[in-house]
Amino acid sequence: MNKSSAKKRKFLMGFKPQYKLTDKIVGILTAIAEARAAIDRAKLLPKQELRLRRQALIRMTHSSTHIEGNQLNLHQVEAVYAHKKVDAPNRDIYEVQNYLKALRCIEQVVQKNQPLSERVILKIHKLVTDKTLPDEQCGKYHSGPIYVVRRRLGFPDERIYTGPEAKMVKKLMAELVAWIHESEKQDVHPVIVAGVVHQEIAAIHPFADGNGRTARALATLVLYQRGFDVRRLFALEDYYNKDRSAYYKAINVGENYEQRKGDITPWLEYFVKGFKEEIDNVRTKVTSLALRKIDDKLHAQIYLDKDQMKILEFLDQMGRIAMSDVIDILECPKRTAQAYLQRLKKLKIIKQVGKGPASAYVLA
Repeated sequence: MNKSSAKKRKFLMGFKPQYKLTDKIVGILTAIAEARAAIDRAKLLPKQELRLRRQALIRMTHSSTHIEGNQLNLHQVEAVYAHKKVDAPNRDIYEVQNYLKALRCIEQVVQKNQPLSERVILKIHKLVTDKTLPDEQCGKYHSGPIYVVRRRLGFPDERIYTGPEAKMVKKLMAELVAWIHESEKQDVHPVIVAGVVHQEIAAIHPFADGNGRTARALATLVLYQRGFDVRRLFALEDYYNKDRSAYYKAINVGENYEQRKGDITPWLEYFVKGFKEEIDNVRTKVTSLALRKIDDKLHAQIYLDKDQMKILEFLDQMGRIAMSDVIDILECPKRTAQAYLQRLKKLKIIKQVGKGPASAYVLA
């Protein structure tokens, strides 16, 4: 390695989170692994798994935006997901639409096996803040001082956190991304990596707005990439939204960035506890559905592979799917796409509408 490469590597590896794997954390991670295994083993009908995934996306979106003050309730978020008209302020609708787009982007990043990079982070932020921030601030690091302020009616604004100087943000983000890749080589537990990423993004506060939503979305991306997607049935944001004061108390471990570079063990204990609670809830739902009696005809529908589930997820989100969509989603030849569609049609999960080049498929 030449001197310039060695110097660059030293620069990039500047971030090293300070934490201890306490008995409490290790015990919770063990319980998470057991719950995850039970969920992965559970036999679910495609329509059941599809519904649970849809519910998870809606819960993630509702909770992550609600934490930041969005007023749409769960039913309204579900309506936005279904492309229905909602009587609410445009900004609230945009925030929900944006977070759904960011979550879909995450799925595409995982599907295409793209590494987590600054480019990916900036793209997610751009999606999260579309139409709610000026174009010059969407998907770009902030250029001025950054503060987190507590506003209370009848009281003066209180500055509770000061982010690092704007000139430091690019360097700090590059160091975080370098650590993320190094953590995979060192086999750091995926849930710990997700917790560290969540905390560090919130601490750097690299954007003018949308830092919290971006941090939560990136934590989910890390879990998905490291094989901890748990069939994409969980919504960790729900845990934060249940008790926002506890969430803010756990993540705000200092009044400035230098203080936040200290021991983050208490935050990680909070993070893994929340993950366990959400996974336990998913396990209860899945076990309940899997234990229901189903006849032999339905039993044949259980065994769908990941590519078939991708087709159904696209259908659920968009309402219809064409042959060209399947080719694009799965990056497969036309013959393979036809085989997938015919299999799902034979199982009566989807049905064809239209004929010839204009034909498409909808859920049966």
